[in-house]
Amino acid sequence: MLSLLEKENVHIKDKEKVKDVVMSFCKGGIKTLQVITDFDMTITRFAYNGEKCPTSYNIIDTSKIISEDCKKKLKELFDFYYPLEVDPKRTIEEKFDLMLAWWNKAHDLLVEQKIKKEEIPQVVKESKVMLRDGYKCFFDTLFNNNIPLFIFSAGIGDVLEEIIRQAGVFHCNVKVVSNYMDFDENGVLQGFKGDVIHTFNKNKGALKNTDHFENIKERTNIILLGDTMGDVSMADGVLHIENILKIGYLNDKVEESRDLYMNGYDVVLEQDETMNFVNTLLQLIIEKN
Repeated sequence: MLSLLEKENVHIKDKEKVKDVVMSFCKGGIKTLQVITDFDMTITRFAYNGEKCPTSYNIIDTSKIISEDCKKKLKELFDFYYPLEVDPKRTIEEKFDLMLAWWNKAHDLLVEQKIKKEEIPQVVKESKVMLRDGYKCFFDTLFNNNIPLFIFSAGIGDVLEEIIRQAGVFHCNVKVVSNYMDFDENGVLQGFKGDVIHTFNKNKGALKNTDHFENIKERTNIILLGDTMGDVSMADGVLHIENILKIGYLNDKVEESRDLYMNGYDVVLEQDETMNFVNTLLQLIIEKN
């Protein structure tokens, strides 16, 4: 583990704290462990061969089931709002309403397209989405050791589930909370279910899923994985936490965002397209069990 902490792309503000948390994980064992993670650009790759990989929204936005006019409008929304989302000079509070507006406008445009539920699997299959290297080891290790995996995503839940289903890793220990499409009796998109989950309101999610966390309250050690500053607060509201290790993927605007991420996450993985760090951590905990 020590060699992993010393890698050039691994940035840690307080190494002693990280070592102490890892030791506590090892002492507690797998029966006290759970994982809370984001999905887009955390479980999925940010880029491949210099080309940015699609998010669960991008998969729909750029597919053949969307009209050219709608694609143009969605691209205009992205070009306007994405720079605001990743702007390290803006506070989360400043970004909150901007992200809500973006999500709502995008949802309205998608509803106008009358997307059919039956089209989703083929759209995912034809997309360029890629899970990070080592994803199968990650999912299978958690499943084989009965470690709960809570995926908390501001993406599209229907697409997210299809991605991991087609990858063969949608195991029974996985719970997903995301933006789910609402289809009418004919399987045509008519809206989205519940309140919008966007990049910077995830801190409210745990409170809405108290039954899930209450059922695993003996799992007081948490590994958290994210790629935005909004993901840092995904476990806020979870009771019975003894130890938490927050691991952040810094994918974009690296130089400008490094200090911000190091203040929010315990471990920052810079332009790392793999699950190697968390997989090594899991193996260490299992071996010490």
